[in-house]
Amino acid sequence: MFVGEGPGYDEDVQGRPFVGRAGQLLTKIIQSIGLQREDVYIANIVKCRPPQNRNPETDEIEACHPFVLKQIEAIQPRIICALGTFAAQTLLKTIEKITALRGRVFDLGGVKVIPTYHPAFLLRNPEKKRAVWEDMKHILDLLKETGGRD
Repeated sequence: MFVGEGPGYDEDVQGRPFVGRAGQLLTKIIQSIGLQREDVYIANIVKCRPPQNRNPETDEIEACHPFVLKQIEAIQPRIICALGTFAAQTLLKTIEKITALRGRVFDLGGVKVIPTYHPAFLLRNPEKKRAVWEDMKHILDLLKETGGRD
């Protein structure tokens, strides 16, 4: 399961998560570990695009948080990849930034959570792609340990 921040313009128009440029990059990231988009569930912390595509506010995150938890409960993933600061902070109930969280594995009720950079951030900072690749290799190793991928 991959969890991002919230829908951007393209996602809002199409009603699907990660369909713009960041979504195309996310597809490549998913494929880099031998999976297809159809193999994973993709969700967002907030369900509506904030005005002017600003960062989601605390009350918006709190209003949507129960829906994300229900999605996790329904999907029952073994691993959640938290894409970016807002997803990681919300899922892990922390104020630490993504730079401090990535590279570590957390537990969310028996589900492993791997925070990494958001694909939109990677479009602006391509030098960080190596770090995401390391995180994806870690996810692949965890999937192999739990019988998810050969």
